[in-house]
Amino acid sequence: MAEPDYIEDDNPELIRPQKLINPVKTSRNHQDLHRELLMNQKRGLAPQNKPELQKVMEKRKRDQVIKQKEEEAQKKKSDLEIELLKRQQK
Repeated sequence: MAEPDYIEDDNPELIRPQKLINPVKTSRNHQDLHRELLMNQKRGLAPQNKPELQKVMEKRKRDQVIKQKEEEAQKKKSDLEIELLKRQQK
């Protein structure tokens, strides 16, 4: 691949391109999980047992989904409940 022409010029006014940062690789969670997988691979352990961090994240997600379903169920009221509320407000 040919080098771009602007690299050879020593013009201080030009902005030099920089490599973009990968946000996934810089995240602390990704680094911890990667380090744990490498250690387990060196030890010969199978990655069947999920790391504690991953278990917590999955539990939070499950709880959030359950909470959303409960809120939707409360918002959806049957015809009987709606009629009872109307009569109660009168």
